Formats: sequence, C-alpha cells, structure tokens
Amino acid sequence: MFENYRVFKTQFAGREISFETGKMACLASGSVLVRYGETTVLVNVTMSQKPREGIDFFPLSVDFEEKLYAVGKIPGSFMRREGRPSEKAILSSRVVDRPIRPLFPKDMRNDVSVVMTVLSVDPDCSPEIAGMIGTSMALSISDIPWNGPIAGINVGLVDGRIVLAPNHEEKGKSDLQLTVAGTADKVCMIEAGANEVDDDTMLDAIMQGFAEIQKMVGFIKEVQAQVGRQKVPFESKEVPHDLFEAVRAFAQDRVKLALDTDDKNVREERLAPIVADIHEQFDAQYPDQAAIIDECIYKLQKHIVRRWLLDEQKRVDGRGMDEIRPLAAEVGLIPRVHGSGMFTRGQTQVLTIATLGTVREAQLLDGIDEETSKRYMHHYNFPSYSVGETRPSRGPGRREIGHGALAERALLPVIPPVEDFPYTLRLVSEVLSSNGSTSQGSICGSTLALMDAGVPIKAPVAGISCGLITEGDRWMTMVDIQGLEDFFGDMDFKVGGTKKGITAIQMDLKIDGLTPEIIKEAFAKTHKARNYILDEIMLKCIPAPRPELSKYAPKMLTLTIDPDKIREVIGSGGKVIQKICAECDVKIDIEDDGHVFVSAIDIDNARRAVSIIETIVNDPEIGAIYKGVVTRLMAFGAFVEIAPGKEGLVHISKLAENRVEKVEDVVAVGDEILVKVTEIDQQGRINLSRKDALAAVAAQKKNNG
Repeated sequence: MFENYRVFKTQFAGREISFETGKMACLASGSVLVRYGETTVLVNVTMSQKPREGIDFFPLSVDFEEKLYAVGKIPGSFMRREGRPSEKAILSSRVVDRPIRPLFPKDMRNDVSVVMTVLSVDPDCSPEIAGMIGTSMALSISDIPWNGPIAGINVGLVDGRIVLAPNHEEKGKSDLQLTVAGTADKVCMIEAGANEVDDDTMLDAIMQGFAEIQKMVGFIKEVQAQVGRQKVPFESKEVPHDLFEAVRAFAQDRVKLALDTDDKNVREERLAPIVADIHEQFDAQYPDQAAIIDECIYKLQKHIVRRWLLDEQKRVDGRGMDEIRPLAAEVGLIPRVHGSGMFTRGQTQVLTIATLGTVREAQLLDGIDEETSKRYMHHYNFPSYSVGETRPSRGPGRREIGHGALAERALLPVIPPVEDFPYTLRLVSEVLSSNGSTSQGSICGSTLALMDAGVPIKAPVAGISCGLITEGDRWMTMVDIQGLEDFFGDMDFKVGGTKKGITAIQMDLKIDGLTPEIIKEAFAKTHKARNYILDEIMLKCIPAPRPELSKYAPKMLTLTIDPDKIREVIGSGGKVIQKICAECDVKIDIEDDGHVFVSAIDIDNARRAVSIIETIVNDPEIGAIYKGVVTRLMAFGAFVEIAPGKEGLVHISKLAENRVEKVEDVVAVGDEILVKVTEIDQQGRINLSRKDALAAVAAQKKNNG
C-alpha cells in the first residue's frame, strides 16, 4: 500500500535522527515525519497553484503546533482543547521562519504554508530543532521552489565547555541557550540567551554548531537527490526592467533629495508629492499597473540607500557608519507605578513600566516543555501612533511577541533569584515612536525601569543593532540602524548584554547567510556601542538600583518552615491562613518545600504575620510573652489563643495579682490579653500566666525609666 514509503537515518550531534516520507499526508507538496530520540514531529509543506494578486511580498506562513497529548497532558482550558498558539509556539515558528524565508525566490507570490505538528516530546531532543530540520527536508524533497537546504542545532555552555545538542540535564546547567541555523556555507540564523557570555566564546559556539549543521545539510542533499521532486515553475512578479529604468530616470534626483534627512516625518512629506507625480506620469502608460509602479518606487529608494552605503559610506541621516543616534534616558516619569524608564534613540522612543507582584502572581504555563510557570515577564506593545498611522489595536501579533521575548531573554540573566528577591516581575514596554531598533530600546528602557523600581539586578543591560549591506563579495556593516536601513538593508543583528558579556542575540537576514568575518565584526561593533550606551547614557541617569522599593510596591518577607508544619499554617479548610491574611492585611504564599512568602504594602503588617506563622510552627519559648485572644472560659481558668490554632491555659490563679473568685471577673471571650509562657508539658500542652506577663511588662517600663 505504501510503495513510496522511505526511511532515511543519520547521526546528528551523537544521536540518531530519522526522516520518514511516503506514508503520511501524501497530498501535501512535501511531508516528513521526523523521529529524534523519542521526539516526533510531522512536517507538511504546501503551495498554492496561483500567485496571490495585489501583493508586493512573498506570502509565507509557518506554524509550530504544540499538541499537549505529546507530553501526556489534557489542556487546562475550559474547552479542554488547544486554543491560540502559546508564546513559545509562536517563537518556535519565528525561529524556523527566519532561516527559510530568504531562500525562496524573491519574485514568487504563491502562498506557501509550513505546518510542524509536535506528536511526542523527548526532553533530551528539541522538538523545535526536529521541526526546523524536518521543514528543510520537506521543502527540499517537495516541488516547491526553494534554494535550501538549511539545518539548525541547539548549543549550550556547561561548566565552560561548549555542548552541541545539550540534553535536558545539560540545558538546566547551561550558561548559554543558542540556536544556530545555516546552509552549506553560511550561517543564516542566530537566536541566543546567555549568562553574560563573552564575544569570543559566543562566536566559537556558533561556529561549532555550524560545523554540525553542514553535515546535516549534506545529508538532506543526498535524500533530495534520491526522492526529491522536480520544482514547479511559477509566475514571476519581478518588476519590468524598462518600467523601473523609466521611473528611475524620471525621479531619481528628487528621491535622493527627499531621502537625505534624519527626520522620518520630513522624509515622508518630501516623498508624497514625488510619488503622486510618478503615478501621474506613468499610470496612463501602464494601465492597471499601479501596484507595480509602487514597487518600482520602493525599489528606487532601496537602490539609492544601498548605493550611498556601499559606495559613499553615507547614511541617510548623515551619521558615520559606527555613529549612534542622539540618546536620552529618564526614570521616575510616571507616579504611583513601581518603576518607570524611558529610552530615546533618535526618533525611536520606548517607555517601560515595571510592576512587582507576589510569587503567586507568576504566569502559569500550559505547554509541551517542563516549565510550568515564570516569574519574570516582558510584554512589548507597538501601537499604530508610534509610526504615525491609524489602525485599531488588535492585541499583540507575532512581531510584538517576538520583540517582547527578546527583551525578556536579554534581562533574565540579571534578574535576582526568587530566594533573594521574592517577587514576580512584569515589565511592559510601550513604543511611543518608532524609527528602527525598538526592541533594543525596550531592553534599555526595561533596565532603567527595573533600577527605578529598586530591583537589585546583577548588572545593567543595553541593546544595540548592527546592519549590513552586501553586493557580491563586498559588504559593509553599520551600527544602530534606523528604519530605512533595516527596511532596505540585508541584516538586523540585535545584541543585548552587559559590559561583561552577551545576554541575548536575535539575527534577522534577507540574504542567504553570513560569513564568520561578518559575525565577528558585528559582535565587536555592538560590544563597543552597548558599553557606550551604558556608561555615557544609562548609568549617568541612574547609577544603581534604588535602595528601597516604591511605597506603592508590596513589601515581601520570606521564611522557611518544616514542610510537615504547612498543614498547621493553612488550617482546616484554609481557616488559619485566611485569618492571618485578614487580620494582618497580607498575602501569603506557601510552596511545597516549606518556603513561605508574606507580602503587604505596610512592612509592619508583614512582620506581624511572620511572627504569627513562626509561633504556629515553632514551640513557644518558655518565658516568651505573647498577645493572645481569649477563646474559652472554664471554672479553673481561661484558654488563650497565642497564634491561630495554638492555645494555652491561663489558670485562674495566674489571671491577676489578687485572688480571683470567678474567671469572668477578669476576662471575657474575645479579649486581647498579654500572657507569658510558663510551662510546656510532655504532651505539648502550654501553660500561660497573665499575672507574670503584666509583672514583666511593668518591670521593663520601670527599667526604661
């Protein structure tokens, strides 16, 4: 039945990986089942028969589908089925999208869809990498035009040693979470999070990963030679050469003058009448070709900007190739929030707000990895007004989620551990205006907001981007790219880090890849630039985290109790813990290992709650004085609760200095009285004395004077 069924196996970084084709999803243009350890991913690629009309871009969609059955989970949603993609799924889609997109023909307008369905997950074998390599294999053997193959690999750094395809245990100890993708001869994608890893180590890790990638690319080519289908022809949407040359001759000089400014608004104002004149000149000659004429205008601007950079080392705004735009940093702009910081770079401006919450406010995750929550979150918003446009807000798209994740990854290594700083942290970066490098602006703004909030970060982090223009063997890099240089350039190489080392990398390319020389130069330029930003701008604004938290932030105290005592602190049906929270106006979180987090706006309330908890879990000290509440009256004395669930007896003879005939003559149920612990018998019963407590207090007052 499955006469076309084939299995191809190879070794990848010391583990077997296999690719099956010809059995499943046979109606797709290309289908591959990847088995990597016990990780199984089904990859399907398809292409529409006809190009999509009226667009000036290649319509590629890449989806990484997390199925919770892959890890033996039932979704936690009300519907008990997978809903919208998780942030991790979106990020995984982007990681696969970025290396494959530049290898499709630039003039193709047919829709192409890539769907990676995760069927099972082995914690030691990355489903993202299986999906990426499977996508490359599926595209290579399909009839879809594509100039691959590519491959990808994860790289770690464990105890100073570079590890290819680290297993689950190694990932937990690694100072580096690096994903590299490449073709046979170039690196085409880098994504990294790191604990302040230096440039040389990072480059070494990239190149070691690239060497393994080249082996896999060679294997995919061998499979393609055996079972690959003939690539189908497609209708090219390349701009007609004669039309482009006509537009160029008509408007090039005017467009040059329009582009030559550092102000985005001025540039757009200058271009508007030129665009109108071009359409007036050519619309009649080329009827129904308005979209093509617009593409000619775009291509003309691209040509001018690239020629300036390559031939004249001239940037649109007049800067030198390694010159950073004017910078500004401010903190404490917004009242009542826990921390705020604004970072401005030319016409790009990002405001970040920091909010501190309790440990229980950590985000719960329902995904296919073993991470169930996270206490540090970074959200990035890109409203339409930031680019002077008008459109309704529809929530974060893939770009916003990707930029937020990059800033989160850049700052995570400097966030203090929960043991030292028992808070959940949420940072929100609002892009107020955008002219390139907003994601890096959000890294800088977030560092400022954290320091303004009094978060004791290990070191400040700054972000900077490096651009690239290539032509044949010629290439030129420039630091701190603005919008046009990103739009018309070949690379956006984003690097976040401290003065000590790199904490995050994200590389976007429009070409087929980078040589080691280009990567090395990008590292050197971004390192120098981020040190300048830190020393000359950010640390001059706020040299260190504020010594105290905002008065509006919750104050947190922690203690550790015997896990066997947790039940006593919670009480039957939660009565004890609820009572403490109500009486002290606090929030209490207890973890299974006995860590207790107490938060309150008023630190004194938190201290009182901690004292009560300590009384519950520890046997009262003989001689200690407590403020207790009378709970019951008996003929022989009164029972007093010195902590929720912990009572002692004040014998009638210990109620007062004088002889007491009836207990009711001295105390009533509900009275708050001072008592002293006089004895704890072998059965754990506590004997208390009001008389001794009053005498001790009187003596202390006398001694104090």
